[in-house]
Amino acid sequence: MKVIDADGVGGVSMRAVGRVLGADAKSLYNHVDSKDGLLDAVAEHLLGSIALPEITGDLRFDLYAIATGFRERALLHPEAASLVLTRQLASFEGLAPIEAVLAVLREAGCPPDESVHLLRALIATLIGALLREVNAVPTFGTTDAAGIAQRQSILENSGLPAVSAAAHQLARFDGAAEYEFAVNLALDALASRLSGRL
Repeated sequence: MKVIDADGVGGVSMRAVGRVLGADAKSLYNHVDSKDGLLDAVAEHLLGSIALPEITGDLRFDLYAIATGFRERALLHPEAASLVLTRQLASFEGLAPIEAVLAVLREAGCPPDESVHLLRALIATLIGALLREVNAVPTFGTTDAAGIAQRQSILENSGLPAVSAAAHQLARFDGAAEYEFAVNLALDALASRLSGRL
């Protein structure tokens, strides 16, 4: 996690991890079979450390609580969050959050195939919103007054009417608010889709 936090997932190598641990890189193979195994272990650690809430039977509340638990853990190690999308995990720890979401969806009357589609859509929304939150660039707006003023001026003078009209909003970026909006939008759509089955 230290290597990923400092250098991103691309910076992970057995040598780099060995340096952080003060160990010979070859000794790591006593614990994992490859770099892929090491990345799987990181993803499993991230997912396994999520504080999964007690399921209440309220679809929207339960899914929001699971999403919030994931966000809290992911914000501690934002560079590692994308591993959740790129690793095919088989451990109890790695699958426990998946089980929690699927259990909520199944209790709401969702069949297994649709539950998987909804799970994947929700994960994509969570990861996308989190990555945008922690890696926001000026394209998404900024938070400092001078940057906002400069970006707003550029947008207002873009020659694009819809962009000019929204310049005030486009120039600002509140990562937490954007995350909340994206997740609530996804949960609203999901709840609406399942409303006849609840």
